[in-house]
Amino acid sequence: MDLKPVGRTLLRDQAYVAIKQAIVAGALAPGQVVRDHDLAERLGFSRAPVRDALARLADEGLVESKPQSHTRVTPLILRDVRDALVVVRTMHEVATRSAVPRLSGDDIATMRAANAEFAGAVRRGDVERALRADDTLHDVLVAVCGNRAVAATIDRYTPLIRRLERQRFTTLPGEGSVRRHEELIRACASGDADAAADITATIWSSLDEILQADLAGGPVRAPHDDLPEEMP
Repeated sequence: MDLKPVGRTLLRDQAYVAIKQAIVAGALAPGQVVRDHDLAERLGFSRAPVRDALARLADEGLVESKPQSHTRVTPLILRDVRDALVVVRTMHEVATRSAVPRLSGDDIATMRAANAEFAGAVRRGDVERALRADDTLHDVLVAVCGNRAVAATIDRYTPLIRRLERQRFTTLPGEGSVRRHEELIRACASGDADAAADITATIWSSLDEILQADLAGGPVRAPHDDLPEEMP
């Protein structure tokens, strides 16, 4: 069997997903210095795919590098979250408006099940399950929409928003989000694309109040933000 360069590509992608998830979940905290050899050892990879992954994450704004010094997880800048929220909200509106006429009964059932999971997670204060269920619900519309550019844009900018949501989970209107999801599902089930798109915009605007209240304070700082430059 001939060797193919698929393995390295998969390792690069696996490293990207793993590190991205760790950043979004806060396991790699805002401002934390990261070293490719440390990450490679923890992931069980060589350094090459980890370096590729870090370069991709730098392009997406989740890590930043200072030449001849260090690479670190980017601090959580509220202005960046606000900008990402505008883009993500708009893309979800586009996806919803396009998807509603194409939704099947199974799609609606998946959305209802996801909202039930979301509601239970909110009551338990389980941020990971809540955000995962929220993704599942909205991903139905993104998938049915079938617009790869929309999906790619959402995938790129949503992590910036999720980082803030994890930090502020207890202040978010969880039960209100459950009700808005129910309204969205009803609009989708009735085939009302305009109403569904409007509700989607409202859902993704739920962080606006928090952002506006905190924006003057600049970045949401973590203890790692004041780390000195990495020594050679």
